[in-house]
Amino acid sequence: MINIISKRYWFFLISALIIVPGLISLIAPPHLNLGIDFKAGTTMTLTFTPEITQSALSDALTTAGYPDANITYSPGSKQYFVNLNEITTTQYADLQTSLNKTFNNGVNYVSHQSTDAGQAKTTAVAAIIAVIVAAVCIMIYVAIQFRKMPRPFRWGVCAVIALLHDLLVVIGIFSILGRYLGVQIDLVFITAVLTVAGYSVHDTIVVFDRIRENMLKGVNKDFEKTVDFSINETFVRSLNTSLTVLFVLFALFLIGGGTIHYFVLVLLIGVITGTYSSICNASALLVVWENNEWRRFISWIPGVSKNKNSETKAV
Repeated sequence: MINIISKRYWFFLISALIIVPGLISLIAPPHLNLGIDFKAGTTMTLTFTPEITQSALSDALTTAGYPDANITYSPGSKQYFVNLNEITTTQYADLQTSLNKTFNNGVNYVSHQSTDAGQAKTTAVAAIIAVIVAAVCIMIYVAIQFRKMPRPFRWGVCAVIALLHDLLVVIGIFSILGRYLGVQIDLVFITAVLTVAGYSVHDTIVVFDRIRENMLKGVNKDFEKTVDFSINETFVRSLNTSLTVLFVLFALFLIGGGTIHYFVLVLLIGVITGTYSSICNASALLVVWENNEWRRFISWIPGVSKNKNSETKAV
């Protein structure tokens, strides 16, 4: 039997080492590289005959008066995704004329979309609300499902903390990718994040459900050993399920079109971190809470231990 719970603080440390760089990237400007779904702008999808290099397209856009254009290339579909600040219909027509002249009419304009500031703000607020509502609903649902357990609210909170761990990993990685590779956050990204949330919670509930069954059976009076035993019972199932999903996602990532490239990447990262958190973090948090181990961390806060000593002396 693999002894997982006894190594819980090592797993927490690994999670912290993964999350902290992403948090630093999120805190430091420019935070996230938002697409036009979340800020005013214009996006174009282009293909070229014959094919051109990304640097050639960048030079052409600079010549046309758009040196700050963000360009992403999809090798699978051989499409270029160009993001600009919001431009008018006349400016778009002038840009087409300039590109056609530069590339001898070898430009195919696959799609074109503009978003104004009002639409972008509404979309951003709706996305934030969707994530918050999903987290609250998950916490309530888990608490109801485990209502026969002592302190069922803890189970819901631990499931949501594991979920937030997965979301922070995904968002942090994409913040870094946006900072150094120009990857943008759009509605497709939000859809993928919510999908990851569903997968992560499902995997966590599978482990929690086995813990509940073993507690009702009285497998062991020690809660920590019951949790460890339950994780080992579900370990192979969780791993096999995740590997099956990962194989499919990896194939889609390699041969899928450019429109789903980053959607699949979010799912790849999410499945990996979701499997890790459901096995190594979610149940371990239950044990930490059950044993009141959080008091150790509070005692480390400057001034807390001093105040406790003062109270003891006063008594």
